[in-house]
Amino acid sequence: MTLSEESPVLDADRAPAPAPEGRRVPLWLAIVACSVPLFMVALDNLVVSTALDTLAVDLKANTQELQWFVNAYVLSFACLLMAGAALGDRFGRRAVFVAGIAVFTLASVGCGLSDTSAQLITFRAVQGFGAAAVMPLSLTLLSQAVPERLRGMALGVWSGVSGLAVAMGPVVGGAVVDGLDWQWIFWINVPVCVVAIPLVLFALRESSLPGVRLDLVGMLLAAAGLCAVVWAIVHGEPDGWTSGKVLGAFAAGAVLLAVFVVWEARTDEPMLPLSFYRVRAFTLTNVVSATMYFGVFGSLFLLAQYLQIVPPRTPLEAGVRTLAWTLMPMFVAPVAGMLTDKVGGGRLMALGLFLQGVGLGWINLVADTDTAYSSLVGPMIVAGVGMGFVFAPTAAVVLGSVAKEHAGKASGANTTVREIGGALGIAVLSTVFVAHGSTRDPQQFVDGLHPAVWVGVAVVLAGAVCALGIPRRPRPADQSS
Repeated sequence: MTLSEESPVLDADRAPAPAPEGRRVPLWLAIVACSVPLFMVALDNLVVSTALDTLAVDLKANTQELQWFVNAYVLSFACLLMAGAALGDRFGRRAVFVAGIAVFTLASVGCGLSDTSAQLITFRAVQGFGAAAVMPLSLTLLSQAVPERLRGMALGVWSGVSGLAVAMGPVVGGAVVDGLDWQWIFWINVPVCVVAIPLVLFALRESSLPGVRLDLVGMLLAAAGLCAVVWAIVHGEPDGWTSGKVLGAFAAGAVLLAVFVVWEARTDEPMLPLSFYRVRAFTLTNVVSATMYFGVFGSLFLLAQYLQIVPPRTPLEAGVRTLAWTLMPMFVAPVAGMLTDKVGGGRLMALGLFLQGVGLGWINLVADTDTAYSSLVGPMIVAGVGMGFVFAPTAAVVLGSVAKEHAGKASGANTTVREIGGALGIAVLSTVFVAHGSTRDPQQFVDGLHPAVWVGVAVVLAGAVCALGIPRRPRPADQSS
């Protein structure tokens, strides 16, 4: 089945995507228009993580400032995802999507021009604002541009692009740091923006929910509550999980989110309809997303360091060696997307999480101070294939669980849970690592790595069990209830 306009006679399911002014564009172009900005924002955080050692020297940044080069982006991004989706519903999804790309790129320019840590942290937070509009609306616009029968395949391609960003982050970051100035990790976003915005305006049509009002109270409560929770998570390991300010932030976040739930249950036009959570497929898929990102990205955070320490390697050398793992979703996700309707998203997610658990456990069993890289390739491939079997079915089940006009809200909610799961996984596994080892020498690193990754394995396998409870054909939530 082709994605291009090869025949003048096309049925409704194979018709190319309608674009502005009534013209027709090839479906592959609409998919590219949604995927290129996604690649840009997904790549950026991983690229920065690779460059932290260089930033510490050039900006004379201390450890806390280095953490905030990453956390400022994560904090604003995770807290505003649902708000970005809501703004798209109100003011036009394509318009807000384009605005998010522009804000992200202008903030990237600011990052590239920064000559102090404070400036870089500020612009990283602004980057997160832009990314919070791009990520959920990318999926929403894609679901509108692609006919129903081609949605699984399109979501697979979209998920493959996201996986490619994960794969290329350490490689691009290592290449830039080794061969160019660190500022280039931000300058590379500018040409992407120059291509992406005209492409979006040409290939995608505008859409919104007519007459919808912004749930400003809900937006503020959700953003404040999520901000408190994410802040507590990223400070849990360095400040101590039982410290007063971490516990206080968790408590404040819990109260604010509880008030948010009460408000959403009573308001006429909620930002996040609670009826979504009466659909088992939607609820369990969110649980699966959180467990996958907790276990996999928490473990990958440590394993990427392992490849730099045991034995000592440059960031680029370590990044290239992660490709055996991180490239797999690019190939597997499109296949998983096409199989979702036939096999069932829950079954594919369960298989993917099981493979991830096996791959992580296998890596943990062979990882030692003298382990040859060739011994790690096999389990890395298994874990990467597992990731590919989760990405596309997750998107498909989330979108299929709600009415089509609420795709943005559902995508925003799922991406929020996913990002919180990843942040919590990195924080918790880092805490376990520090309790049993350190980065002083290879042996101490391995001593801390093993117990931390076993925690990741346990969480991933728990997610696989949850995935088995996802019904094959989810029923869209009744938004009028």
